[in-house]
Amino acid sequence: MSNYEAKDIVLLEGLDAVRLRPGMYIGTTGQKGLHHLLWEIVDNSIDEIANGFGDTIKVTLHADGSATVCDNGRGIPVDEHPTAHVSALQVVFTELHAGGKFNNSNYAYSGGLHGVGASVTNALSRWLNVTVCKNKTKYYMEFESYADANGKIKSGAVKTPLKELGSTTDRGTTVTFLPDDRVFGELTFEFDIIAKRLEELAFLNKGLKMELLDERTGKKVHYCYEGGIKDFLMYVDKGKNRLFSTPIYFSAETEVLKAECALEYTDGYTENCFSFVNNIPTTEGGMHETGFKAGLTKVFNEYARANGYLKEKDSNLLGEDYREGISVIIAVKMKNVQFEGQTKTKLGNPEAKTELENITVKELTKFFKDKSNEKIADVIINKAKGAAKSREAAKHAKEITRAKNSADNFNLVGKLASCTSRKGELCELFIVEGDSAGGSAKMGRDRKTQAILPLRGKPLNAEKKRIDQVLANEEIQTIISALETGIQEDFNIDTLRYHKVIILSDADQDGMHIRSILLTFFYRYMRGLITSGHVFVGLPPLYKVYKKDYTEYVYSDKELPEAIARCGKGYSIQRYKGLGEMNPEQLWETTMDPNKRTLMQVTIEDAAQAEKMVTVWMGDNIDARKEYIAQHANFDRTDKFAEEYGLKASK
Repeated sequence: MSNYEAKDIVLLEGLDAVRLRPGMYIGTTGQKGLHHLLWEIVDNSIDEIANGFGDTIKVTLHADGSATVCDNGRGIPVDEHPTAHVSALQVVFTELHAGGKFNNSNYAYSGGLHGVGASVTNALSRWLNVTVCKNKTKYYMEFESYADANGKIKSGAVKTPLKELGSTTDRGTTVTFLPDDRVFGELTFEFDIIAKRLEELAFLNKGLKMELLDERTGKKVHYCYEGGIKDFLMYVDKGKNRLFSTPIYFSAETEVLKAECALEYTDGYTENCFSFVNNIPTTEGGMHETGFKAGLTKVFNEYARANGYLKEKDSNLLGEDYREGISVIIAVKMKNVQFEGQTKTKLGNPEAKTELENITVKELTKFFKDKSNEKIADVIINKAKGAAKSREAAKHAKEITRAKNSADNFNLVGKLASCTSRKGELCELFIVEGDSAGGSAKMGRDRKTQAILPLRGKPLNAEKKRIDQVLANEEIQTIISALETGIQEDFNIDTLRYHKVIILSDADQDGMHIRSILLTFFYRYMRGLITSGHVFVGLPPLYKVYKKDYTEYVYSDKELPEAIARCGKGYSIQRYKGLGEMNPEQLWETTMDPNKRTLMQVTIEDAAQAEKMVTVWMGDNIDARKEYIAQHANFDRTDKFAEEYGLKASK
């Protein structure tokens, strides 16, 4: 046996821990992690603006892969730190858990509470330089990550010590960094991802001037919204039919927090709440959302009783009734934030519930006491009464969906081919388009872990129907029963029967439509499936390139020429129009074998953007859909290689 002694304990110095385990700090070294480096620097600038020390942030993407973030805030301190005995600027970029946000003296409201942001970005960059304009002087410092004589990477080390560059009338901080390709490979910053996040930050910070320039393409955008979250709400609901013209807006400040709320109602049936704390999206909600919802329900029930909408014998309406068709944005700024987990997606401060409930009750009561707003109250309460009737109509169907297993529910026998394993973490459910493909999948699958559910028609578009209509659809019923989680407020991820839910449809128009319908249903009624990472899209091949002694499956048009070159002279091409054209062996080999297949995981990166896209694509507003297509579709692209190889060109 080997000895285990003190010398075996490894002490990681400085930023080495970040380099060794980057996932602990940025989640992943994929695309999301790469952009996380940028968000850490942007969030530092945002914290300056949120606390009243600036109004402009500029982000530039350079041709060499680096990025610059420039703000006109106070500038990071450059004087000597009292205990580290180096400049505060050096401490911020080279020490974990070092920053000005651990107390409230300099930042009353901050999203960066851990003091790891700037130093993590430095640790995972090839190089990083900082320019600070402060006290009428310009300062400069440079860092780099290099390999020493033993090949060990020294992360974020000082390359150029702090120096003065001269006098200036400017103020603020400019950070430029190049993500390290030894960590992120060939990944590069994506303009659209960054633009969406910067626009969201501009909405959340009324009057903030946000600029993004991509020097790689010359593309440039500016964002500034004087209406703040009211403008944000109208942006999210663009394409929906609003029930009144202007969002209801209120704001208040207490000793605990500052809160802004904007809400409006549409003729849809779903509830959409987007909440933020110190500019950070709280996608899993938390105490602030709970408080708002409680206050909303209380106000409307009291109003309904006082104005004859509810008689003495009537029961109060439920909160979900008053929230049918609501869109609301809640933006909170508070001190001593307690996020649940490093991911900062759920607010845990209990006091936020009490504060938001009190604020909501006070401000909405004041709003509806104004006689000019009586029509708005009438619209909302009558919609809620209609929702209550729909809820009662759906009650029986919901109780059925709670029932376990499939033998008697919705004729699952003959539809669902379950698997023998009962360990959900090992099991997969393929939702397959059509009986033909379903038959091949049933014969080609691994019966121990793979279940097959063929669809015999298009499921209902959940975006256009109420819950009672959705639950009446046989295909939807079948999916709910097979997954065993329940839906909406009854949804329980812990009872999920299959931990991979894989949509398998043809690579044509109908197949894409079915995929969109299924994703819309999961988004509206089983969102936890998506946010927990259980929903996938199977990617079947588009082509088979083959000759006597060679076969290769091709999954995209881009890969086809290379596959043909590998096959060589005398090749043939088969274009798969649908999954039903494959025999069981081919379907297993190309699409279902865990060792060979390609799956695309469905995630929600931006909740507000996801909501907007579902509304545009799956809602009733045809004009909004046409406008989006006209703005984003490229109708001029022709696949030249397809013509060259005798295939029908796609445009």
